[in-house]
Amino acid sequence: MYKNGVRSYRETNVITADPKKLILMCYEGAIDSLKLGKQKIIEKDYEGKGKALTKTQNIIEELLRSLDFEKGGSIAKNLESLYHYMLRRLLQANLNKDIEAIDEVITMLSELQSAWEEIFQTRGGEIQPPATNLGEERRPQLSGYVGI
Repeated sequence: MYKNGVRSYRETNVITADPKKLILMCYEGAIDSLKLGKQKIIEKDYEGKGKALTKTQNIIEELLRSLDFEKGGSIAKNLESLYHYMLRRLLQANLNKDIEAIDEVITMLSELQSAWEEIFQTRGGEIQPPATNLGEERRPQLSGYVGI
């Protein structure tokens, strides 16, 4: 009964969260799952390791699907490359029980999470897009780099 209540609470949080918060929740969930996967490798619980790493891969794939290449331009393309790299490293980590690969992805996700937190907190989600022409005025716009 308790588990159902917690699950319902989490589902409600996800459904009602604004897109900015969802991005941060994805990073947090991925990092937590990676830490669990790392612990499962140490405990030699390889089934648990597989589940934890698969959950992280699913979260990263969701982040990939949320990229808005039209609004995000080169930032979205760079994030796409990073996410694909992370997925490859997680596949290697899963196959080889590679804790170093997991630590590398944790570090990358933590840095991205911090960057998004800074954007959302200090600038209210607004960033300066690059000017397409030298004389073009730069105007703050709501970030659309990950579908927000």
